[in-house]
Amino acid sequence: MDVIPAIDLRDGKCVRLIQGQYDRQITYNDDPIEQARQFHAEGAQWLHIVDLDGAKAGRPINTRSITAIAELGVLRTEVGGGIRDEASIRELLDMGVTRVIIGTKAVSDFEWFCDMTHRFKHRLVLGLDARESMLATHGWQESSSQTLLGFAAQADKLPLAAIIYTDISKDGMLTGPNIERTKALAEAVKTPVIASGGVKEAADIVKLKPIRVAGVIVGRSLYEGTLALSDAIAAAQ
Repeated sequence: MDVIPAIDLRDGKCVRLIQGQYDRQITYNDDPIEQARQFHAEGAQWLHIVDLDGAKAGRPINTRSITAIAELGVLRTEVGGGIRDEASIRELLDMGVTRVIIGTKAVSDFEWFCDMTHRFKHRLVLGLDARESMLATHGWQESSSQTLLGFAAQADKLPLAAIIYTDISKDGMLTGPNIERTKALAEAVKTPVIASGGVKEAADIVKLKPIRVAGVIVGRSLYEGTLALSDAIAAAQ
């Protein structure tokens, strides 16, 4: 299981939004490039980047920071936030991003998403963000009529790199991941599942191990100091 530290970008800074609410922001670091270097020094191999400005605008915004992190050449990167057309996918991959996360556009235009997964085989990650069993889109600002497991079952036939499942109610709350729903998703699909949201301490990662998820994204716990990245990696192994 990969431990994937997260950098959420807003106005070029590393921040966290509590439960995805833009008016509940915590700023942790003014220099995301230095933060990426630190994560690498602590043992990370992957980095999860969310362009929060992009999620609202519907196109990549923090491209300068994303490019600089990719050009470090020390971390594989996955980037999401506002990627809703082919040009944005190509732009990010050309920057050196390893894989691109698509959420809103995948849910709202599944035919387009199917086409993109075949154009960029195993380079796209499906980002599924849910409140309870229902998906949310547009930076978590809008609700969808699609269910988490139902939509994942449709997408499971596609040449995806992974599915990231985020429980919105858990994200940034440090209350532990949604083990039950993560397990249900991992058992329902063959595509690798990455868990996101709620990890506070190494014990939370240990609880995910029997589920056999491919990875776990950790964010606020690293910045708040409730979890050391080295301990997270040791727990995952």
